[in-house]
Amino acid sequence: MSVDQLNVIDFISIDENDNVLLSISDHLEWDSKNEHIFILQEKINYYLRAIEGGGLYEKYPKAKGRNLIIDLVIKYPMNQEAHTFIGKVKEVLENAGYGFRYRFLEKR
Repeated sequence: MSVDQLNVIDFISIDENDNVLLSISDHLEWDSKNEHIFILQEKINYYLRAIEGGGLYEKYPKAKGRNLIIDLVIKYPMNQEAHTFIGKVKEVLENAGYGFRYRFLEKR
């Protein structure tokens, strides 16, 4: 699964603190036309629809009653527009009661 598969949750797991991680695997390079940002926004919106519509809990009942964190795993360094976007996403999600974090894919 990956960021450009818009109608699917890439990975679901439970971390060591009993939080549910809804991970997005983002392998795209950041572009000057911000198409990548649009794709990522659509993917995050799908995750929110799955949470708020109850579909997440139907497919993954272990998520009920746990804190939800959208976990973005990024392959490429972000440009300035991406940093701004990610900051806004974090603020909006946290104000809605969800967690958000991003991290870079570890190179092997």
